[in-house]
Amino acid sequence: MRTVTKELQEKITPQQALEILKNGNKRFVQNLKVNRNLLEQVNETRDGQWPIAVILSCIDSRTSAELIFDQGLGDIFSIRIAGNIINDDILGSMEFACGVARSKFILVLGHKKCGAIKGACDHVEMGHLSTLLDKINPAIQLETTTKENRHSGNAEFVENVARINVKRSIEEILNRSTILKEMAEEGKIGICGGMYDVATGEVEFYEETITLNQAKKTELMLV
Repeated sequence: MRTVTKELQEKITPQQALEILKNGNKRFVQNLKVNRNLLEQVNETRDGQWPIAVILSCIDSRTSAELIFDQGLGDIFSIRIAGNIINDDILGSMEFACGVARSKFILVLGHKKCGAIKGACDHVEMGHLSTLLDKINPAIQLETTTKENRHSGNAEFVENVARINVKRSIEEILNRSTILKEMAEEGKIGICGGMYDVATGEVEFYEETITLNQAKKTELMLV
């Protein structure tokens, strides 16, 4: 498996970056992970990094983006925060990843049975956690299909809120970051949301959330 170089990163389109993530998850689910020499990748990235994508996911111990998408050292930027919520620091990190380090894709990845989502649904109050969970409350308000049992004991309600929360995060990225919005409109980056199933290892990519202005596709020797 090739380590991503500056030259390779420059050739990859946002569409190809998305396909790389999709294919990586398929390998993960099938337990067909690419054989990598991680120490060799340490050496090959010692002078710089050229990740193809930035992934915002939850801190949940089961949701390591590098594993889920079968990526190696230097391949992706991984941002992790409970509930995969958006704040100014995360937006700044994404702007660095795409605007400075030239990553080609942003993926907001929620996951099923998310503890942060459950906590928000139950209106948990605990120190600084309360401030974080407040950012999930708009997704709870937007979930209008559930009329009763709007709490963590209702698995369907929790998953509905998690899905809405992912989509809201994407909207926030595009609404709050002029830099990222312009890069997406110009076809320099793509963006979408998805949901990781902690029971199967599969990622569902939300096709309706994809912002992807097609760039010319080139053939790349990259899994």
